[in-house]
Amino acid sequence: MPNDFQTIDHYLPHRRGMLLVDRLLAADEEGATCELTVRDGLFAHEDGVPAWVGIEYMAQTVATWAGAGHARRGTRQRPGFLLGSRRYTAHVGAFALGTRLRVTVRCELLGDNGLGMFDCRIQDADTEALLAQARVSVYEQAEGKDTDLLALLQTGA
Repeated sequence: MPNDFQTIDHYLPHRRGMLLVDRLLAADEEGATCELTVRDGLFAHEDGVPAWVGIEYMAQTVATWAGAGHARRGTRQRPGFLLGSRRYTAHVGAFALGTRLRVTVRCELLGDNGLGMFDCRIQDADTEALLAQARVSVYEQAEGKDTDLLALLQTGA
C-alpha cells in the first residue's frame, strides 16, 4: 500500500528496540493508522508478544499522529508521554510473531494544556479481526515549556 508519508522515524523519535511500529498508513486531523509486524525482541516470549504491549503500540501510533501533525504544520515536535489507559481489552493473550497488525487511533479530546484522550484499536491487518482496544490518555509538552514534565524526569526531582 503506497503512501506519501516518510519513514516512521521521521515522526517517532524512538530508537534501539523501542521503535515498535513500522509505518504510517494514514493521518489526518482526527487520527492515524500505523502498521507493524510483530517481531522477536525485547517483549517477545515463546507465545509471541504479550497483549499488554498493545498499549505501547497504541501510544506509539498516537505519537506518530502528533509527529505527522507537526510535520504538516511545520512546527517542532515536542516530547509526549503516555499517562495511562482506560478499559484496555485484549481479545488475545499474545500477538503471534510475524502477524501484521494495524493500529488505529482517533482523538476524542485534546486540551490546550497538552492533555489528550484517544480511542484506540488493534486489528489483524489481514483478517481485520479486532485484537485489542482501549482509551489512552497522553500528555504533550507545550511549546516553549522546556522545564515541564520532561525536565523534572531528567533531573530526578
